[in-house]
Amino acid sequence: MESVPGSLLEAVQFFSDPKNALAFIAKWRWPDGPICPRCSSKNIAVISTRDLWRCRDRQRQFSVKVGTIFEDSPIGLDKWAAAAWLIANCKNGISSCEIARDLKVTQKTAWFMLHRIRRVMRSGVFTKLGGEVEVDESFIGGKARNMHKAKRKRVITGTGGKDKTIVLGMVERGGDVRAFVVDNRRKKQLQKQVREHVEAGSAIFSDELKSYEGLQADYQHAVINHAIEYANGNVHTNTMENFWSLLKRGLHGTYISVEPFHLGRYIDEQAFRYNTRKEMNDSERFSAVLGQIANKRLTYRELTGKDSDARPQLD
Repeated sequence: MESVPGSLLEAVQFFSDPKNALAFIAKWRWPDGPICPRCSSKNIAVISTRDLWRCRDRQRQFSVKVGTIFEDSPIGLDKWAAAAWLIANCKNGISSCEIARDLKVTQKTAWFMLHRIRRVMRSGVFTKLGGEVEVDESFIGGKARNMHKAKRKRVITGTGGKDKTIVLGMVERGGDVRAFVVDNRRKKQLQKQVREHVEAGSAIFSDELKSYEGLQADYQHAVINHAIEYANGNVHTNTMENFWSLLKRGLHGTYISVEPFHLGRYIDEQAFRYNTRKEMNDSERFSAVLGQIANKRLTYRELTGKDSDARPQLD
């Protein structure tokens, strides 16, 4: 396996050579030799003059991009590598406008590239959280004072979360965070998610929201009343609040306006950086992104909700 560049400068210099980029991605994707992305055959011939491979079983040619998030993209691997490095390591994220200026592509292209990279940043871990787990929910949406007068009137006459998207988060103290969009804050919805993601018998800390009542049957449930105090000894949700702060800093300061339909991917991006902040350096986070590029293609029709099955997923 090729050694991974240790900094953004090294990555830009290394991937600026198309042959280096092709060899690196090919070795990273197929450490034991090329495999046909359509039939998984290892009976492969190399077409070195065109940087392609040919499956002898199917008699079909393919490039290193086929079956990855790069598929059908005319953008070179040098620009893809730079974009992947930046989004994986910029603490508050990086906007499509910045990527467009840095890589000399259009904003629309940069936006599509970033969303494809966010697709591979979603956690594929199915192990449950355990030990001490904080659970909290947050509302994501624009501030009323920044809205048009007609919409502002609608928002301020309702509850604080009116017309906003609800996000539920859980964090294992000293471990990983899980966060995702939920439809509502009712007991059935929230407790279902808690039981799916947290081991029975774990210690759970939450605020006084009544939707959490009943968890004590399966968990050691302690509640902090935020109207009185933010912490009472070991009982608090400050770790989860810290994650919300990081998420909203990126959404409000970097991305400015995020549609609810796309919010899930921005949450995945921030959770990826949060979960790798201690055990990985920049180079290792970049490697973690590259290690997930296969079989996670995102088409433009799916991204924009034009596919009939795309919009309800809130991916």
